[in-house]
Amino acid sequence: MNKYILASSNQNKHLEISSKLNNVVLLNLKDLGYRKNIIESGSTLKENALIKAREIYKEYNTSCISDDTGLEVNALNGAPGVFSARYAGVLASAEENMKKLLNSLNNIQDRRASFRTVICLKTKCDEMFFEGVVSGVITAQPIGKSGFGYDPIFKPDGYTKTFAEMSLNMKNKISHRSIALSKLTTYLNTVN
Repeated sequence: MNKYILASSNQNKHLEISSKLNNVVLLNLKDLGYRKNIIESGSTLKENALIKAREIYKEYNTSCISDDTGLEVNALNGAPGVFSARYAGVLASAEENMKKLLNSLNNIQDRRASFRTVICLKTKCDEMFFEGVVSGVITAQPIGKSGFGYDPIFKPDGYTKTFAEMSLNMKNKISHRSIALSKLTTYLNTVN
């Protein structure tokens, strides 16, 4: 059975990915006791995913899966993008990030945006990338209590609810991470 390390301590992300893989052991950083802070210094989501994958591969010499996600707003030239988690500052909360984004869009009519996830698979011989994108609009104020991050202000195209109003099951069927993950798992399930 092939073994991979997920470059994350996030148990929800670990469960989501491992549930879609056949004949694979997926460890996460918590399982390994990894406590170092990986500096995501890339200027793109792809670069940050690669930084994390290379760091963990170097540490454990085991194939690795990592990801980075960002919200890209058209009227803000793709911001917050790679800085989504720290848009209002390094220690900012999700609420502070949303507030800054909504303030940045004050009196702007074009509220189109996309959530983008890039997953990196790092093996001994290769570095591969799998991308998922969901387009939608930024709402005028937060709506809904589920999800995390910018979910309360992002309404995907073709839906009347924000990600934060949807059940986790529904969101996971259409999300950017789910799209990228589907591409990754299809690939892994064919090679394992």
